Amino acid sequence: MKEIISLDHFNEVVENENAVLMFTAGWCPDCVVIEPHLPEVEERFKEFSFYKVNRDEFIEQCQQYDIFGIPSFLVFKNGQEIDRFVSKARKSKEDIIQFLDEAKQK
Repeated sequence: MKEIISLDHFNEVVENENAVLMFTAGWCPDCVVIEPHLPEVEERFKEFSFYKVNRDEFIEQCQQYDIFGIPSFLVFKNGQEIDRFVSKARKSKEDIIQFLDEAKQK
């Protein structure tokens, strides 16, 4: 999974790619638990580019997109947010796969 490195990079990805953004932080236990499963998820959904967004470095974008909990997953196509997976419950690999299966149909 690639990492968003600047605000310009963030905007470029959102505007120009079919992308899944995972808002995360190193101190987040649920983020750490799901991280080892993400390469398999990426392999399954080649129609998307996958990016990590460090919540602490991109707090304004978190506010802009109403990201209140992490990990959160936002899917963008053609410059538009088409779906999001945000919940208080710990996310499993199966939860993320189901979410992306649904999102790719939109």
